[in-house]
Amino acid sequence: MKKIPIGIDDFKVVKENNYYYIDKTNFISEISENTGKTLLFTRPRRFGKTLNMSTLKYFFDIHNKDENRKLFSGLDIEKSPYFSEQGQYPVAFISLKGIKNNSWKDALFNIKSLLRELYEEFSFIKNSLSSSEQDEFDKIWFKKDDGEYENALKNLTTYLYKYYKKEVILLIDEYDSPLISAYKYQYYEEASTFFKIFYGEALKTNPYLKM
Repeated sequence: MKKIPIGIDDFKVVKENNYYYIDKTNFISEISENTGKTLLFTRPRRFGKTLNMSTLKYFFDIHNKDENRKLFSGLDIEKSPYFSEQGQYPVAFISLKGIKNNSWKDALFNIKSLLRELYEEFSFIKNSLSSSEQDEFDKIWFKKDDGEYENALKNLTTYLYKYYKKEVILLIDEYDSPLISAYKYQYYEEASTFFKIFYGEALKTNPYLKM
């Protein structure tokens, strides 16, 4: 008997454990047809946004692409001409849903921790970088005080492009959660100054970004 995936938002976990899954993979075709580089998805709470983001990661990610391809067996996207896009791009996925701190100091600490985890995921690319890039990579990886945290996402897309020679797909889940908390706890000015650069550099006129 199939189980209901209550509280599970990882597409791979859902598929490999044979949970009930309503096939929404046609949305991948809709995204592939979209000509915009930056896409914003707005949905109500508990609508499956994170699960959909996770689905995109497993679909497009060049890392473990053959293993990930099996996850889409029998689903709608397999019948689409855009299935050829499966496993073709490096994908970086970060979720900011846990950044709900009541001070900017604590929020920034947790952002640094998230970025450390993200860089840890791609530590295997470090040896392909120049010595100065390796230094900047290590500053984020080891949470050094002088790391370029505002540019961390932009820099990561640069590193991934150099390693794979392919444009990068960047997925940001709950992008507004830190700013909502910043407004609530009255440190919005500090947070907005950081995120204007953090998002702006990564998403606007970034030559290494596919989507």
